[in-house]
Amino acid sequence: MPKPPSKPDPSREQKAARIVSNPSAYKVCEGCDSIVGAGAALCPNCHSFRFDVTAERVVKQAHFLGSREQNSVTAEDIS
Repeated sequence: MPKPPSKPDPSREQKAARIVSNPSAYKVCEGCDSIVGAGAALCPNCHSFRFDVTAERVVKQAHFLGSREQNSVTAEDIS
């Protein structure tokens, strides 16, 4: 029997809300769709250097990521 979809971690929703309230402080990695701080030169997850800095894209991605469980491997998962 398939496992029912679980709810996202509330902390993901909180992080998304913080990002949505100040999208200019973030950007979306064009390599892996992660959201990183505006000052990042490289994505900490995939090491890409291409980013979308538009507020519309940041907000859209924050809503998407905040509404689902994490399914990517991050640098913290490896260390």
